[in-house]
Amino acid sequence: MSANPTTTQGRATRERILRAAADLIAERGATGTSLDDVRAATAASKSQLYHYFGDKHGLVEAVVEHQCATVLGFQAWALAGVSDWESLEQWAQLMVTGVEERNGRGGCPIGTLAASLADTDEPLRVSLNEAFRAWSDAIRGALARLRDNGLIAAETDLDRLTTITLAAIEGGLLLAKASRNAGPLRTALDGAIAQLRANAPARRARACA
Repeated sequence: MSANPTTTQGRATRERILRAAADLIAERGATGTSLDDVRAATAASKSQLYHYFGDKHGLVEAVVEHQCATVLGFQAWALAGVSDWESLEQWAQLMVTGVEERNGRGGCPIGTLAASLADTDEPLRVSLNEAFRAWSDAIRGALARLRDNGLIAAETDLDRLTTITLAAIEGGLLLAKASRNAGPLRTALDGAIAQLRANAPARRARACA
């Protein structure tokens, strides 16, 4: 059974192990990452791993929770600032810049975990699906502000546009990971933004013509 650390040193040790495990699982997948791999990467003892995480499944659960919280925290913060086309472009560029800084590596932590675990672990599939829903809610909130500011037509199906946007992110990140190039993500986001702009109110469309 895992235990939550009660000391500063214990929390730091658990966080160090968790971050290393997250990096290994992102690179090799959950199946391709063993506890011995994590021990080698962190110089942690077997007793520490079992103390903090219980077993490998407990460690993978903790990685899922950590990665989802990290991605959703960033996206909630970044999307909260979206209220017009310029700020939407800034949000998109922020993601592209992050991929460029990683030289195209990593992809989407939530998407990578879903690809690895959704067909084999039902509780973790549910957790990952909930993370995607939370991300969708943040995107939808940004689109609702665009609509409220008169940039998207009032009758537009925001749920549909939210799915299109999130699918563009996930597909773009996967292609960027495979190609080691942020270009596919930029192209995918450009396509999603173009779709959003196509739903501008008719009066704006005529004014811009």
